Amino acid sequence: MYKSSARRAAVVAVALAALGVSCGTSPKADEPAGSEHPVSATPSTPASPSREADAVPVTPSAPVATSAEKVRDAFAGLQATLGDSCTPGNCAYFLGRVYDELHRMDRAMKADPKGPGHFPQPIDSIRKLDAELGGDRSLENLKKHQTSLIGTRDKINTWMQGHPDDYR
Repeated sequence: MYKSSARRAAVVAVALAALGVSCGTSPKADEPAGSEHPVSATPSTPASPSREADAVPVTPSAPVATSAEKVRDAFAGLQATLGDSCTPGNCAYFLGRVYDELHRMDRAMKADPKGPGHFPQPIDSIRKLDAELGGDRSLENLKKHQTSLIGTRDKINTWMQGHPDDYR
């Protein structure tokens, strides 16, 4: 009887350890040491005004998608923008992040093993947004097209909610 209980406890311990390892990993664990980008509290601005001064900086919270990036991870990043909004001190960051997360999602869907044809509506929505933005991701242009930017994010969120097998 004692051996049976000890074996059962050992099996449970091994199963819990395996589960803990599989659930406890984070995406950052796969990144090489020193790959994190420090974030400055105050953005640097060139002394003379230029087109670059209006450009929205790439946000460190929206990592560049690799060909192996999963749609579910990119979708989680896009969903993380749902609770934010364009407030006076946060607008450049927020709009830039939504832009970055949409394009991270686009890259992940195109690299997905199911193929880009599996995600026609989201990819088309991002293509239309890009045509509207005309390659200009300056804060002024993102603010001008804020409704389209947020609308594209919301459309993709709604589409993905109807396809749970693609992000679970």
